Amino acid sequence: PEREGMFHRGSGLNLTSGQYTAPVAGYYTFSATLHIVRREQRKKGQSCRGNRLRVLICVQSHCQHNSNLETMSRLENGGDLFTISVTGVLYLQAGQYASVFVDNAAGSPLTVQSGSDFSAILLGV
Repeated sequence: PEREGMFHRGSGLNLTSGQYTAPVAGYYTFSATLHIVRREQRKKGQSCRGNRLRVLICVQSHCQHNSNLETMSRLENGGDLFTISVTGVLYLQAGQYASVFVDNAAGSPLTVQSGSDFSAILLGV
């Protein structure tokens, strides 16, 4: 948020919705780094197969199509705080938006902490 001194320029970023809307058609580089806290520890003997976390940057909220960036991480047992990042280039038409999604298959509640970031930079048209 602006009140905490985060840097942003231009009118494309909507801090309320968390969406970046492309002012012009072109190639944009996107980056998101999320600091995530696991709210509950996994119980001993609980299955590990759902112990993963995906972070996606999707165009128009279409995360099942090829218009997204994605990273996946396995959550380790020892810690409560994790950092996960995704970076890449997407093409957006003028007026299209991109936003960050977290797919939590970790089996425990997660919270995205302040200090996480999301950025978009126009590379060219």
